[in-house]
Amino acid sequence: MASKIFSQITMQLLMLALVFNVVFAGRVLLQENMLFQYHKGPLLTGKVSINLIWYGQFKPSQRAVISDFITSLSSPQSQVQPSVAAWIKSTDKYYSLIKSKNPVELALGTQILDEKYSLGKPLKMQQIEQLAAKNGQVNAINVVLTSSDVAVEGFCSSKCGTHGSLPSEQTTIVQKNKSNAQKFTYIWVGNSETQCPGQCAWPFHQPLYGPQSPPLVAPNNDVGMDGMVINLASLLAGTVTNPFGNGYYQGPATAPLEAASACPGIYAKGAYPGYAGNLLVDSATGASYNCNGVNGRKYLLPALFDPTSNSCSTLV
Repeated sequence: MASKIFSQITMQLLMLALVFNVVFAGRVLLQENMLFQYHKGPLLTGKVSINLIWYGQFKPSQRAVISDFITSLSSPQSQVQPSVAAWIKSTDKYYSLIKSKNPVELALGTQILDEKYSLGKPLKMQQIEQLAAKNGQVNAINVVLTSSDVAVEGFCSSKCGTHGSLPSEQTTIVQKNKSNAQKFTYIWVGNSETQCPGQCAWPFHQPLYGPQSPPLVAPNNDVGMDGMVINLASLLAGTVTNPFGNGYYQGPATAPLEAASACPGIYAKGAYPGYAGNLLVDSATGASYNCNGVNGRKYLLPALFDPTSNSCSTLV
């Protein structure tokens, strides 16, 4: 069995964000018994490729939304601000606190298409792990993306995606902690467009629970894919800062709140339950976003917890 001490973007977190006034952009988290802490384990460091495993039917235009997002993570800081690169750069603070001079550098790696549903349409988490192991495991994060017609165990009922680590059959990311020397990291995210957009694609769809407000216009004109970007971004931040379950997180190790999941429902300053915050709006399309990417892309990415100020930090 794969080790699983990982963050999940859960329905409970979404409900927490929509119903309870837990955290706001720029405000300190006050749960004294739930401190966001470093647990002495390794973070991902150096150059790491993000390999994509596309499972099911995705249009080329849909795949481009994700691949452009990944490419944007390592694009020059000189791009239009606020940028995707600036968003991931904010995780450097986690490395500074532990005096690490080698923060992670993420880049788009290889892509595998499995358009014929090689393992069927209903998938267990064990099968997600099988798919994750298909791509390279050397200095990599393997991301499994399932299409809207694939039913993954726990999808919608308890999670929109997850991240974890698996035993590696190859030489893996070099880590100082020998207990992690034979593991590689992976992420799974599902397309919720037809199954549960109210849970996994908010604020681009009306939420099922909590305060009701009109859905925002998705910046890439695809509710399912723009929702996947939000969830993938959250899990990437968690993977980088808590890859093996003993990095940075808040709460119990079995259900940790990580860099993004510690700031549920916050995308800009002024956020409150049911309101994503004071976002930027594209004058041409009316789409809401908070950062820019390559090829003129616009994205909505979650706030990240700032461990130096103990607050949720947003790009806008």
